[in-house]
Amino acid sequence: MSALLLTGPPGSGKTTALRRAAERLRGWRLGGFYTEEIRRRGERRGFRAVTFDGDAWELARVDRPGPPRVGRYGVDLAVMETLATRLAPDRAVDAWLIDEIGKMECFSEAFVAAMRTLLDGRAPVVATIAQRGAGFIAEVKRRRDAELRTLTRATRDELPDVIVAWLETR
Repeated sequence: MSALLLTGPPGSGKTTALRRAAERLRGWRLGGFYTEEIRRRGERRGFRAVTFDGDAWELARVDRPGPPRVGRYGVDLAVMETLATRLAPDRAVDAWLIDEIGKMECFSEAFVAAMRTLLDGRAPVVATIAQRGAGFIAEVKRRRDAELRTLTRATRDELPDVIVAWLETR
């Protein structure tokens, strides 16, 4: 199928745009997940992965031992393995929303394999993707059926509408 890839620096609004687009897609069967920060006393302590059907797991935390580690966060590969099993192209899904294809997620071979299958599948994929990265991140960006959009603070407010319009033409 085709993919819309959203990239930009941390804090540019990629996750927010994806979540706002999901809110506007009521009636659509959405697969995938988004990430949210885990905060304690105003300080970011980690990240939680939340599926669009409401399940949630702690993906990474500062107090989680590694490996693997990304910056100061220890990553729970079991969470990525669980998410990978939820990314099955045979599910009744109108569109896949994935937040994100990044360093943490790419530590999981099962996630990478699941994403390759989704990207080759019939349902459209909208995914946030790391601005920089080799391996699978670079591979996804090189796909001929992928459209890459870079977010800025100036363009992020219009992006949910862009995502919805893009999906409606698929």
